[in-house]
Amino acid sequence: LPQDEKNQVVTTYIWYRQVSGAARPPRRAQGRHARPAVPSVCPQHWTDEFLRWDPARFDNVTQISLPAESIWVPDILINEFVDVGRSPEIPYVYVRHHGEVRNLKPIQVMTACSLDIYSFPFDVQNCSLTFTSWLHNIHDINLSLWRPPELVRADKSVFMNQGEWELLHVLSRIQEFSVKGSDSYAEIKFYIVIRRRPLFYAVSLLLPSIFLMLADMVGFYLPPNSGERVSFKITLLLGYSVFLIIVSDTLPATAIGTPLIGIYFVVCMALLVLSLAETTLIVRIVHQHDLQPRVPAWVRCWLLQRAAALLCI
Repeated sequence: LPQDEKNQVVTTYIWYRQVSGAARPPRRAQGRHARPAVPSVCPQHWTDEFLRWDPARFDNVTQISLPAESIWVPDILINEFVDVGRSPEIPYVYVRHHGEVRNLKPIQVMTACSLDIYSFPFDVQNCSLTFTSWLHNIHDINLSLWRPPELVRADKSVFMNQGEWELLHVLSRIQEFSVKGSDSYAEIKFYIVIRRRPLFYAVSLLLPSIFLMLADMVGFYLPPNSGERVSFKITLLLGYSVFLIIVSDTLPATAIGTPLIGIYFVVCMALLVLSLAETTLIVRIVHQHDLQPRVPAWVRCWLLQRAAALLCI
C-alpha cells in the first residue's frame, strides 16, 4: 500500500445508535447512581493517510477488511463507563481505497446515571454518554458527529421500546475541555432522555394501597358494639405493613430526594394507625358501662333507704 505521511489532525466521526431499550439494573444497583445496561452500536469513521491505494493497480478493489489490532484505532472511551458489558467482539474494520476506515463496533454500555426519582414512577431521566480521547489532545484527534444533531435527536428507527424505559430523544453536544491547564481535548456528549413506563408500578403499588384504604373506610360501617371492628382494623394495618415491606424492595433507594409516592405510603400508614386508635376509643365509649364495677350493696342500701328518707324522697 502506498504511504504518504502528512501532518494532519485526525477527525473521527462518531455515530451513536441506540439499538434497544435500557436493561433494568439489579435491585442492589438502584442507588443514587444507577447502572443501566445500554446495548448500542457506535460506528467510528476516520481517514488514515497510510491506508490509501490506487484501485486500478489492484483489480479495482475499493474496500478491504483488516484486523483492527494491525492498524491504528483512535482510543475513544466513554467517561461514564463503570462495568464490562456482554458485547460481541468484532476484530475487523473496513478500509476504503481513499483511506477511510469504518469501525462498526457494537457495545453494551454499563454506565453510571444519576437518578432523580421524586416523581417516581412517572419520572423522566437524563443519562449522559461522553465520548473522548484521554491520550490524544484536540490537535491530534478531533471528534465530530457523523449526522446533524437534529437527525440524532429525532431518530428512533432502531430503538425498541419494549423495556421499562421509553426513549424520548437523544441530544448531542460537541465541546472542548482541559484538565488543570493542560492541552484541550475534544469530546462528544450524548444526553439520552428516557421516561419510565408507569403502568407496572401503578398496578403493583398504587392500586393495592388504594384498595386497602377503601377497605379501611368501609370498616366504619361496622357497628361499634361489634367485636370484629377492632380486629378488622388490626388486620388491615398488618396487611399494609407487609405491603410496605414489599414496596421497599421495589422503590429505588437514592440520596438525591425522597420519592413522592414514598411520602404517600407513609401518610396512608399514619391514617391507618389513627383509624385504629379512633376505633379503639369508640368501642371503649360504647362499652364503658360494661367496664364500670357494680355499686356495693351497702352503698345502695344507704343511698336508697336512709339518704332518701333524710331528703324526703
